Amino acid sequence: MSNRKIGAVLRSLGVALLALCFSVPAHAASPPGDVVGKVTVGYQGWFSAAGDGSPVNNWGHMNLENWPDMREYTQSYQTTYPNLGNGQPAKMFSSYDQSTVNIHFNWMAQNGIDTAALQRFGNEITPGSTIKAQRDSVAVKMMNAAQATGRKFYIMYDMSGGTAQLQSDWTNTIVNTLHLTSSSAYAKQNGKPVVCLWGLGYTWFSLSPTDGLALVNWFKNQGCYVIGGVPGQWRTNSGDSRADYANVYTACNMVMAWAVGRVVDASYQPWVSGDLAYCNAHGMDYQPDAYPGTSFFNSNGPASPKNQYPRNHGDFMWAQFAAMRNAGASSVYISMFDEMNEATSIFKCAEDTSMIPVNNWFLTLDADGVHVASDYYLRLTCDGGKMIKGSIPYQTTHPTPFTLSGVTFYQDTLYSGAASQSLAKGNYTLTQLAAKGVPNDWASSMRIPFGWKVIAYSDDNFTGASWTLTSDTPNFPGLSPSPNDMISSCKIQ
Repeated sequence: MSNRKIGAVLRSLGVALLALCFSVPAHAASPPGDVVGKVTVGYQGWFSAAGDGSPVNNWGHMNLENWPDMREYTQSYQTTYPNLGNGQPAKMFSSYDQSTVNIHFNWMAQNGIDTAALQRFGNEITPGSTIKAQRDSVAVKMMNAAQATGRKFYIMYDMSGGTAQLQSDWTNTIVNTLHLTSSSAYAKQNGKPVVCLWGLGYTWFSLSPTDGLALVNWFKNQGCYVIGGVPGQWRTNSGDSRADYANVYTACNMVMAWAVGRVVDASYQPWVSGDLAYCNAHGMDYQPDAYPGTSFFNSNGPASPKNQYPRNHGDFMWAQFAAMRNAGASSVYISMFDEMNEATSIFKCAEDTSMIPVNNWFLTLDADGVHVASDYYLRLTCDGGKMIKGSIPYQTTHPTPFTLSGVTFYQDTLYSGAASQSLAKGNYTLTQLAAKGVPNDWASSMRIPFGWKVIAYSDDNFTGASWTLTSDTPNFPGLSPSPNDMISSCKIQ
């Protein structure tokens, strides 16, 4: 049966039956590429620090709601905050440093995140301006990090800052000066460079439908695959959406309906299923948006309650992943990777009050009464992405451990297939590994708790070739020399 006929049948049965029919990812309008069938994260890259040597060279976007876990950064800057609860100085990273972006993209690679969308604001791209120089530099550093880690990236224009300079910026800066689209790491879909226009069709969006359609078509005429970053109620042309933008939405190759601030209630599943059905009917790709929770207290004060949309130690985000998989979505956009200002960040943030400046409030990861490791939301995203892609079964409760108490080996890459027991620190011969669920010459990936080290050996009794690993390693075949299906003994320290 053709995709078109399937779409017609499902539309006739209605949204409720659609949610039941799709227990596996549905066929998108486009084949898998760098966004279709992939996990994408939004990346701000907008943090700067006094003394970082950047064009801004001062603190930027320090209205933080989360505090970062700084233990892995090689370059940091002393803030004016008092020491952390554990006595360590309160330091901050700068997105201008290549080392920072490298660390972030390494975390993406370790956790199955395929693609990152760099936010680029319409009011920050005036030629010759300091802020444009800042954003251009971060874009190049992002390209470098993506190339080094095998990730993809694309430009996501945030049009809340205006649209007047988008076309000239794309042509003069993105394509012909920074040469981002010439990079092997620049995201392509259907052979075309990807660009996202966020804000399209919101009630505050000033372009008329004619001008909005012209903007979308201009980028398509440049050979781009265009994602519309649209309001949550885009399909019904109501609420946060303009009523006159239906033709602009359907001109996009893909839509990503913004969900931050939306709760997961009885209307959530029909919303996702309905969006997917509409996209299928109109030959469009669909990229639903998931977020861990959000809070604005440090920016807005009492007008925004602390922990306004609780994470519920991952249950909130997993409910979104489950609804997307149940609907049949095969792609997902994560809001956001590093957005600490709205507490939507999934990267490594402070676990508890010992990791934030004393006498200050920041939303810590244990706010809902359960202690989780700083990398927990990265690992949760990894598992959610695997479920959406269909590589692990649909499940309504997440499989992600809150913390890692030991080393775990996996039979397949990206922590898939059979898993070993959790191994404590110690030395393990071939026989001892087998007793812990690690057969000889079997492992293809490994999770390692922060601060631990694994020395793996190709032969029994700690002999033969060796590999020293100090962080999560999702792809043994990608290492050179490779330990894939070669580990016979190890020391865990």
